[in-house]
Amino acid sequence: MTPAPADPLNDAVLAARLFALAPATFKGMVLRGSSPARESLVAALGNVVPLRRMPGHVDDERLLGGIDLAASLSAGRPIRQTGLIEEARGGALLAGMAERLDASIAGRLAQMLDSSLDEGTSALVLLDDATDPDDAPPASLTERLAFACDLSASRRWQGVELRASDGQIADVAALDDDALRALAATADALGVEGLRALIFAGETARGLAALDGRMAAEQADLAGAVRLILAPRATCLPPQEEEAPPEDAPPPPPDGQNDTPDDADREQPEPDLSEMLVEAAKAAIPADVLASLAQGKAPRRAASSGTGQKRKAATRGKPLGARPGMPRGGAKLALIDSLRAAVPWQAVRRKEAGAGNDSAILMRKEDLRIRRFEERAARVTIFAVDASGSAAAARLAEAKGAVELMLGQAYVTRSEVALVAFRGTTAELILPPTRSLTRARRTLAELPGGGGTPLALGLNVAREVAEAVIARGRSAALVILTDGRANIAADGAPGRAQAKTDAEAAAKAIHARGIDALVVDISARPGPEGAALAQALGGRFLALPRADARMIQAAINAVQPMGRAA
Repeated sequence: MTPAPADPLNDAVLAARLFALAPATFKGMVLRGSSPARESLVAALGNVVPLRRMPGHVDDERLLGGIDLAASLSAGRPIRQTGLIEEARGGALLAGMAERLDASIAGRLAQMLDSSLDEGTSALVLLDDATDPDDAPPASLTERLAFACDLSASRRWQGVELRASDGQIADVAALDDDALRALAATADALGVEGLRALIFAGETARGLAALDGRMAAEQADLAGAVRLILAPRATCLPPQEEEAPPEDAPPPPPDGQNDTPDDADREQPEPDLSEMLVEAAKAAIPADVLASLAQGKAPRRAASSGTGQKRKAATRGKPLGARPGMPRGGAKLALIDSLRAAVPWQAVRRKEAGAGNDSAILMRKEDLRIRRFEERAARVTIFAVDASGSAAAARLAEAKGAVELMLGQAYVTRSEVALVAFRGTTAELILPPTRSLTRARRTLAELPGGGGTPLALGLNVAREVAEAVIARGRSAALVILTDGRANIAADGAPGRAQAKTDAEAAAKAIHARGIDALVVDISARPGPEGAALAQALGGRFLALPRADARMIQAAINAVQPMGRAA
């Protein structure tokens, strides 16, 4: 009977004890999975490490501190207010919904972590509430924090207690060369890049020894460090090498013959330390993640939700920090920020102007600040469907279902859908960008199929639609459902050679324009043509023989935002 896996809260508690032992060394934790177990662990951690909660909408002024405008105006002199980083000195900042952290705030926090942590600076605890495996806090932060614990599958929540330790990491001897080489070999075997992880692993091994009151790290401490530090960062597994015996090797002797104590000792050598650590890492990786790593599928962390590109705006969207500038061209004056910039200079300016302390605030051009916003451009997914050939009915049915499913989530993702169909000697936009499900169903129901495959014409029309979408300030992505076997040239003449050349030229034009593209080959027997088309487009390729509408939708969502191929 297979034993039940250990509750992930056990390792999370151990990691929290290490963090509490040396916040300056480990710098923080990432706790994924909103659950009672995580809430209990955070409460217990707050009893040993002072935690200062950071709101999700925090700005630079609240984070870093600055001038208290109201107090300064009242006192007639600059009054400074502290920021959250300063208020969390000697403890840690607690950031909820860390997967939504703004890039600029993440940069400020990374700067904080890169400073030499001592009693006067702060560590960081990130609460990752994402439910999508591809969503995560910014990598610039997670790579700087020692521990990453996923508590979404934990079934415990009571009795979480962080026991204090009398030991200190500084009292534990440094790791010897053999231990350091074993950790480095294990990190290399698991595909863990960067030196931070190795440094954290070495300090974790010493910390585990300190928690047990020992003066030197042992093999169990190294295995624990691999489990807590390297295993969560693994991107691959080492290949399994099985050496076959040489063909001319003599047969083994009969049982009991020619066996000596020396031979027996040589037949059972001590296992290499790095091999033991790799096995410890494998045991710590969840079964589903382990299977993905064994197939060469590294965990992918998306940088955004794929609902549209972010862009700076002057009048609407998510507020960003103000910046120096003149309120013209539609930009709005940030009055409070402008006053805050002017207040520290009032004493100097009044002295220069010979004005009294009760005079009005003296403003200058360099004090002016303008407001900035960030908004997401609406995303348009353009389906280009091959409606030719004997399999057209099946492809069209799948495309229709995928379009309807995409429209069903259009409200949530702020996306629109368009449909281009190509067959015979023509290609046309049969469904302009829309969110109307009724209109889409009516148009799709009337779409016929059959004839040749004018792939170049279909790509050209899809590119023109995408360019029109981009010109209106929105972001476009192409999803091309075809087997890639073009037989109609761009001028409508039959011929596979010219049709292939024209399709390649049309694909390269899309690539040059920088339009995201995905090729979905849903033919019964995918050939090399679809992959070649995706390569010319600089996009992704998915072979989904006999795929249904829901599989196509899942595939499209899995690759968004569709990055350009390297």
